[in-house]
Amino acid sequence: MKKTGFFRCGIIAVFLVVMLLFASPAAYAQDGTSDHAPVWHYVAAAFGLGIITFSAAFGISKATAAAAESIARQPSAAAQITATVNLPIFLLEGVAILAEVFVLLIIVLK
Repeated sequence: MKKTGFFRCGIIAVFLVVMLLFASPAAYAQDGTSDHAPVWHYVAAAFGLGIITFSAAFGISKATAAAAESIARQPSAAAQITATVNLPIFLLEGVAILAEVFVLLIIVLK
C-alpha cells in the first residue's frame, strides 16, 4: 500500500502529540507547594479515547466497505459474506468499548 501525503501527515501529527504528552510533565513540573492537582491524565485520557474511537470507526468502515463491494460483485454469496464480516466487526466494537471503559476507569480512579 502506497503511503499518501495525508497518511504521512497523520503519522507525524500523532507522533508529535505523543512526544508532547511525554515531554510535558518535565516541562511543567512544580516544586510541590502548589495546591493545584495535575490534570494531564484527563488530557491524555481524552486523547486516548479519541484515538480509540477513530481507530475502531476506521476499521469497521473498512470492513463494511469491503463487504459491500464483495456483495455488489457477487450477490449470490451475500449470506456468506455477511456472516464472515460480522465477527471482526463485533470484535472491533468490543475492543473499542473495553478500551473506553478502561479510559473512564483511569479518569475515575485517578
